[in-house]
Amino acid sequence: MTKIERLRDALQEGLGDRIVSLVVDRAEVTIEVTARDYAEVARILRDDPRYGFEQLIDLTGVDYSTHSRRQEGPRFALAVHLLSIANNVRLRLRVFAPDDAFPVLPSLVGLWRNANWYEREAYDLFGILFDGHPDLRRILTDYGFIGHPF
Repeated sequence: MTKIERLRDALQEGLGDRIVSLVVDRAEVTIEVTARDYAEVARILRDDPRYGFEQLIDLTGVDYSTHSRRQEGPRFALAVHLLSIANNVRLRLRVFAPDDAFPVLPSLVGLWRNANWYEREAYDLFGILFDGHPDLRRILTDYGFIGHPF
């Protein structure tokens, strides 16, 4: 059994029905969770030794409004890339904001401090708000900029 298969099985066993979808493609694992479960799943992924994702590598906003493969459903998502050095494996965690008009998701700054700037970037460029973020303000555009570039 490969590392990816072991990770897939551990995720299915440990997270169960919290996983909306689990895809293994090109030796990469992507799980999708609901906004309600997002912060708790992230904490489990960091703290449970079966996963041990101690590093957040990237967090970015995604606008699915014109994505060719997504016909319906929420517009804005986050893709969070995690690394487990202990287990030498990576994971992509995806979550959709439930409200397109007012996209809000929990902040992960309390779990991984470097989420701070990534979340600020997603806020600045996509308008995604982060509940519990300690300093959610623009990071790339001018403070007087109206709207969101993407």
